[in-house]
Amino acid sequence: MKRFLKAAGLATFLAAVMFAPMALAQHDAGAAGAAVGQEGRYAGLFGYIALGCVVGLGLAAGGGGIGMGNAVSGALNAMARNPGFYGRIFTNMLIGLALIESLVIYTLVVVLLLLYARPF
Repeated sequence: MKRFLKAAGLATFLAAVMFAPMALAQHDAGAAGAAVGQEGRYAGLFGYIALGCVVGLGLAAGGGGIGMGNAVSGALNAMARNPGFYGRIFTNMLIGLALIESLVIYTLVVVLLLLYARPF
């Protein structure tokens, strides 16, 4: 129960710190009639988009690392049990590792698009 309360308190604190600048931001009355700047209407949210990109890429890399570790562990166990199928197991393991790594690379491409191409 104490662990849950600590986690809930930490999540509440992080949410308050993350969303306080948005809630307390003041609208500039002088620029209300001015044209929208070059950044567009989502310019104030770029920091949050960057934060989401960093968190998303971190989760993808961590998940890919865990998946690769499990795949290699299973392949090594299979090779130890049946050395006659070493070549087939090794080939399938490499294909699986390449597919896992491609998911992380796709995440990196999406992050780079969000940060530099600004499709929003």
